[in-house]
Amino acid sequence: MPLTDFAIKRLTPKDKPYRVSDGRGLALLVHTNGSRYWQFRYRFDGKGKLLALGVYPEITLAEACDRCHEARKQVATGIDPSEVRKVRKSAKVNAEANSFQAVGEEWYCLQKPAWSESHKSRTLRLLEKDLFPWLGQTPIADIAPPELLAVLRRIESRGAKDTAKRARQVASLVFQFAIATGRAERDPAHGLAGALAPTMTKHRAAVTDPKAVGLLLLTLDGYQGSPVVRAALQLAPLVFVRPGELRKAQWQEIDFETAEWRIGADRMKMRQPHIVPLSRQALAILKELHPLTGPEGFIFPNPRTSQCPMSDNAVLAAMRRMGIGKEEMCGHGFRAMARTILDEVLEYRVDWIEHQLAHAVRDVNGRAYNRTAHLEGRKKMMQGWADYLDALRLQASNSNVVPIQAGAGLQHHS
Repeated sequence: MPLTDFAIKRLTPKDKPYRVSDGRGLALLVHTNGSRYWQFRYRFDGKGKLLALGVYPEITLAEACDRCHEARKQVATGIDPSEVRKVRKSAKVNAEANSFQAVGEEWYCLQKPAWSESHKSRTLRLLEKDLFPWLGQTPIADIAPPELLAVLRRIESRGAKDTAKRARQVASLVFQFAIATGRAERDPAHGLAGALAPTMTKHRAAVTDPKAVGLLLLTLDGYQGSPVVRAALQLAPLVFVRPGELRKAQWQEIDFETAEWRIGADRMKMRQPHIVPLSRQALAILKELHPLTGPEGFIFPNPRTSQCPMSDNAVLAAMRRMGIGKEEMCGHGFRAMARTILDEVLEYRVDWIEHQLAHAVRDVNGRAYNRTAHLEGRKKMMQGWADYLDALRLQASNSNVVPIQAGAGLQHHS
């Protein structure tokens, strides 16, 4: 006879599992621990089969009847409900394996060994905070441009226009990876750049006027704090590397005999080894500091522990204490200073300058130059740059001194 809710509630466990049928193929299996499971018993191709329909009371009697009715219709039309269940389960597993989050995590794990710690952290945070919550469970092949744009608009709505731009770029890389691995056919991020709100480019503060540079150098020379920070302030304009590359410099990277600072690929933004020719002035600063923080470890150690480099805010804080405002100069500003003056005033070759800045310089065949490219020319340029800075410093302290003119470096430009 048909099952009723009242009859089901009165069922009690016995010494052995038992089954109660409603006469339409639907049955309720009662286990010895009291748990109850819905089942559909049917025959297909002459064989008796069993299909699980769920657990009572999570699946109510009415819901179990509906599932049983659907299964009976499938049997009547020559379809095996158990096979349908297997196909649906397989499709779900495939959908989960090919979701945007699954593909994104696979792409991230593949790429991260070549990234710096900061880039890994920034990319993972963007995926987990801005993309996965909204797209993560969607099969990557099903994501259309409007769906992705809605996610990017959500980021823009909180005023994070630059983050929205980076999110589109990261999403595009994930989609390209999906295409390459046969899990998608198109990149919906392509072409969305024009649909995002434009961002205003904000250049980092830098002093590029030669007279102002001389005054800046005199100000830096007047720093009265830690000798380690003082050395970093004096070396920064001479080598114009990125702030992180400077503060994490290690003594084993310095070759006093060849007057070179050799930075490994793992510490460079472009993941390529880099050589910084050291002028006489740069060497003098390092030799003076060597007895204090050498002979190994960080050149500019943290005052609390020599096992860590000095804070990324140490140089900036020192400049601010000396009255150098954030609108005037920042840590990256020494790079802009060198790039502008070496090119526009001293007229050195642009490819030498770009290579010394550790930018992605390539030859005519599109190949990246190796670290020793134009090394002799760059050594002359770095010494000429140091001499020029000395002249600007001298001019700032004595208005009667004539600074080096633009043509002074021309003999090195061939």
